[in-house]
Amino acid sequence: MVENHDMHTSHYGETTRAKKFSYTNLFVSFVCLHAFAIIVSAQPLSQTATELRSKFSHRVEEIASRVDGVVGYAALDLTSGDRVGHLEKDTFPTASTIKLAIVYELFKQVKEGKVRLDETMVLDRSKAVGGSGVLSQLGTPTLSIRDYATLMVMLSDNTATNVLIDRLGMDAITRRMQSLGLGGTKLRRHMMDTAAARRGDENVSSPEEIVRLLQIINQNQPDAIALLKKSKESRLRKGLPADVETADKPGELEGVRVDAGVVFAKNRPYILCVMTTFLKNEGDGERAIEDLSRAAYEYFSRLGAGGSLGRQSGQ
Repeated sequence: MVENHDMHTSHYGETTRAKKFSYTNLFVSFVCLHAFAIIVSAQPLSQTATELRSKFSHRVEEIASRVDGVVGYAALDLTSGDRVGHLEKDTFPTASTIKLAIVYELFKQVKEGKVRLDETMVLDRSKAVGGSGVLSQLGTPTLSIRDYATLMVMLSDNTATNVLIDRLGMDAITRRMQSLGLGGTKLRRHMMDTAAARRGDENVSSPEEIVRLLQIINQNQPDAIALLKKSKESRLRKGLPADVETADKPGELEGVRVDAGVVFAKNRPYILCVMTTFLKNEGDGERAIEDLSRAAYEYFSRLGAGGSLGRQSGQ
């Protein structure tokens, strides 16, 4: 009996070891394949493409330097992971571009079952504020959460934004940004709350964090991207051909102009965020965003059409 038991134990042990060996091999193979995929996707640029990147980098630096004010920007190549930036880690006022954080929180709460897009709310006139948008000019319409979000994105409606902030929770939005590692992206006041702004409770972020937030939205929230693609006035879009889709959110305050979005350039999508502040002339900031957007598109579209050596096949 003991012998049979030993034989069974030995057989079981060999079988277990064989399974462990098999699982280990599978795991190692997976890790190797994953590492190989990363290496392939992160292959260095050819010498000619590196020269093109250098020229792009100098071009955007020159555009930013022309502005009498402060310009920060960050661009992320979604194909290679390559980044170009200036003052990309510095804190800037976001103006209405902070509404990207509200969009993200909205669709997270929808997924969690806390909010329904078809849920309706009667507009509370006490939440009506001026600035951009149309709701402040209306009475007490009953709108869905989806409608409020659409007005916030397309018209940058400040009243719609404040309704959503209260429905989602300002603290919840801040906690969500922190959970994403975006501790510098802070929604600290309602729209048009000038008293809070005077206290220093400005809504802020950095070009790098806005780019990261858009990257997360692009990876995980197709409905949010569809919302952000909707038609709107945007300096970033003015720098692009009319047929190029972008999911973006501009913003403006006194002395501040911002725009940020995912640009779906053929074969070479990218994310661009431009933040300007201390502007002597706000028009200069607007032109800089448009010029930086144009420069970024001309760079990434050529990478998308030209392969590693630059022949513009257009594929």
